[in-house]
Amino acid sequence: MRVESETGHDPRATRLVSGTGLSIGFLLFAASLTPSLIPRDALMQGLLGGALFAFGYLVGIAAIALWDWLGLRRVSRRAGNIAAFIAAAFGLSCLAFSLSKAAEWQDSIRVLMGLPPVDTTHPLSVALIAAGMAAVLFFAGWVFKLIVRQVGRRLERVIPERVAITIAIGIAAFLFFSLIDGVLIHYSLRAVDSFYAKLDSLIDPDTEAPTDPMTSGSEASLVNWRELGAAGRQFVANTTSEADLAAFWGGPVTQPRRVYVGLGSADDVEERAELALDELIRVGGFEREVLIVAIPTGTGFMDQGAIAPLEYLHRGDTATVAMQYSYLQSPFSLIFEPGYGAATARALMAAIYDHWRAMDRETRPRLYLYGLSLGALSSEESVRFYEILGDPYDGALWAGPPFPSPMHTSVTNERNAESPAWLPRFESGSFVRFTNQTDQLDWPGARWGPMRVVYLQYASDPIVFFDWSTLWWKPDWLNEPRGPDVSPLVRWFPVVTALQLAADMAVSTKVPRGHGHEYAPSNYIDAWVAVTEPDAGEADIARIKDRFDGPQ
Repeated sequence: MRVESETGHDPRATRLVSGTGLSIGFLLFAASLTPSLIPRDALMQGLLGGALFAFGYLVGIAAIALWDWLGLRRVSRRAGNIAAFIAAAFGLSCLAFSLSKAAEWQDSIRVLMGLPPVDTTHPLSVALIAAGMAAVLFFAGWVFKLIVRQVGRRLERVIPERVAITIAIGIAAFLFFSLIDGVLIHYSLRAVDSFYAKLDSLIDPDTEAPTDPMTSGSEASLVNWRELGAAGRQFVANTTSEADLAAFWGGPVTQPRRVYVGLGSADDVEERAELALDELIRVGGFEREVLIVAIPTGTGFMDQGAIAPLEYLHRGDTATVAMQYSYLQSPFSLIFEPGYGAATARALMAAIYDHWRAMDRETRPRLYLYGLSLGALSSEESVRFYEILGDPYDGALWAGPPFPSPMHTSVTNERNAESPAWLPRFESGSFVRFTNQTDQLDWPGARWGPMRVVYLQYASDPIVFFDWSTLWWKPDWLNEPRGPDVSPLVRWFPVVTALQLAADMAVSTKVPRGHGHEYAPSNYIDAWVAVTEPDAGEADIARIKDRFDGPQ
């Protein structure tokens, strides 16, 4: 294999391969094999490693091209070849070492999450997949270079060479960006949106329209069963039954109420919010002890493991109202529809809050907010505190809040100095507290104020802890002590760690419950107890946990 001289050549000279590019590419690939927050299978690890290798190679050849462009001091061909070979050999050695440790590194996370070890073929599979991924990206780079060369040669006939090359690069970049943004992303997004819209309209043959006239989607309901969407129908159909509650408690209970309004229920968000309010009034939601304004995830999904335990804790004397804002999965919705969730949350909260505020304070229900994932972000933005200072709602439970969540970010950044970033303590704990797999909400000597906010988050949740600054700055959650399900082998690398976390987000729900972005009902129970103060003793709470800790 012939390696190019790194400097001292005509930049037009034929070059087989860049030693600098190989070195940086190998090093980035090697670093990508180290563990992060979520275990990666061979496919995800290979795709990530191949992409980082191609990116590193690009950085290397770009650095050499810039050196030539600036006309900096050159070394001899022989010295350049030797330096390039040594750099490439060093990078390859690091990669070989990392591949030999890859399985051990991934297992260091898997053991914390109760997962079996990876296959012995894991390193080989990773290497092969990475090679394929890198080949695809190198082909794209070759096409880019071909466009630059062809355009540059034509421009050189009328303008200076360097100006021609600069313009050619700009034209090639514009064409690639237009292809990616205007064709691939645009049409892919339309296809994804259409797919999820059709999926949302499908009726599960095992989910029949309710016959109880006080249930959303029934013949007496203001919302049509089909227009609830798949997630809405599932949420309503799985309402805890009065019979199950009576059997559990062995005494008087109440039938919980759940109201859901799908995207197809009305033409615009304000109409859907008014429809949700009217339906909530119709089923007697404002006559309950506890009223939850819940914001779903991107697809409209409502976590049964969050709402059902609450219904048990309060013996069914609850009502939950939710409203869909997208067909897309939360990551797609966050990227392509960033304002939809917040707009929907504000419309729903405004409709419910205005009606609730007009009620007698002695007889109205206690009002709480709830959201999971993108729903937590949207719920955070559903109301501004100055709007409710005169008559605040009672509290909120936000689980797995995404990294852009403004209040969560502010409280975490301003946490008490002795507390870790993955489990902050904020001031006296009278307003907001954090918890995780174990109940962390009982602060010795601390007292809750009139409004209680609880964040439920796991240290291994990349959707919570991703941050763009991780590209160039070590995040605080990697400091000691670390979270209970974060591998002690995780290390920070510039650029690499951020891309690892981005890959982790894509598979953050492909882990056992109680880790990553999979929130366990028993952890919701501790949070709901702190936020809503149910009339349930420790023995009752333990029985409810036993009820929900099994397979769901």
